[in-house]
Amino acid sequence: MTWHLPQPILTAPTADPALPPGWAAEPKWDGYRAQLARYADGRVLLRTRRGADMTPSFPEIRAAAAQLPGDTGLDGVM
Repeated sequence: MTWHLPQPILTAPTADPALPPGWAAEPKWDGYRAQLARYADGRVLLRTRRGADMTPSFPEIRAAAAQLPGDTGLDGVM
């Protein structure tokens, strides 16, 4: 079985009097929006929502993710 990360979760427009019609927003506290994959074969991938590989930039996260079970995916802000 080939396992892939799903598409990133993006904001959706909602009725909010503080935003123009058709706009969406979510708070971004300092950090990066990223997806993490721990594959069954041991590989770890940390990528931006546009697909850029950030794994080499965060060796401590890569090391921690190696402890996760295989075929684990996480989406969030770090």
